Amino acid sequence: MHFHYSPDVAGSAIDESSYRAFSTIDNCDLTCGMYFRILHDETSGAMSYLLADLDTRDCVLLDPRGSDVPLLKAMLQEHQLHLCGLLRTHEHDALLPGESAALDALGAKRIQRVISVDASDKIACETSALMFGNELLRVIPTPGHTAGCVSYLWRDRLFCGDMLSVDACPHQPRPELPEALWDSATRHVFTLPGETLLFYGHAKQGRVVSNVLEQRHWHPWFGNTTRDEFLARVRLPRTEANASSMREATLSNHTP
Repeated sequence: MHFHYSPDVAGSAIDESSYRAFSTIDNCDLTCGMYFRILHDETSGAMSYLLADLDTRDCVLLDPRGSDVPLLKAMLQEHQLHLCGLLRTHEHDALLPGESAALDALGAKRIQRVISVDASDKIACETSALMFGNELLRVIPTPGHTAGCVSYLWRDRLFCGDMLSVDACPHQPRPELPEALWDSATRHVFTLPGETLLFYGHAKQGRVVSNVLEQRHWHPWFGNTTRDEFLARVRLPRTEANASSMREATLSNHTP
């Protein structure tokens, strides 16, 4: 079975190792026929996710890393899963030689937002939803960290990549589009129900998951601030802005 696209709702344009210190967390819910697995590279902090429909054996990988392809292949074989696609919240392939070719070895289309359709391996389509097996994923454009960032909403979980990291991504130390990032966070993420779980592209201070309510109020960059204040801080030299972020994070940890 392959992806089913839902173009009837206006959406964004998208297209189709060594694993030292690598850990996984299983979450298998047999009552609903789903298998959810978190993959964490403890060296880089990078996070990847596997979602599988156990009834149809169809699955997707979110933000897989090229260096983890041998492990990912073994996981798919172990659970007898059919990989429908590689869902990417964003990419830094230009800074990671060989990343694109390594992911091609998984034999599935890469699904990511199209900014330029010049690349021959990308097929643009207008969609806001994807289906694998019996499961629906909503595609939400969330540009800012990079121009092509998207987030994927599955049930009560939003996979938002490095959108909320602001200054924590090793490949993008500052947002490419700060104004768009503010709008993405405040209009598309923080407007979701407070109990919505947020899964990141990189673990933040050892944390893999948070929720909308917490980040809406106490995020060190977005919480209790205005758009102008956020933009001013983003444009500060990194050391000064980071010091300010750390002070606010410390205060937020003591918020009752």
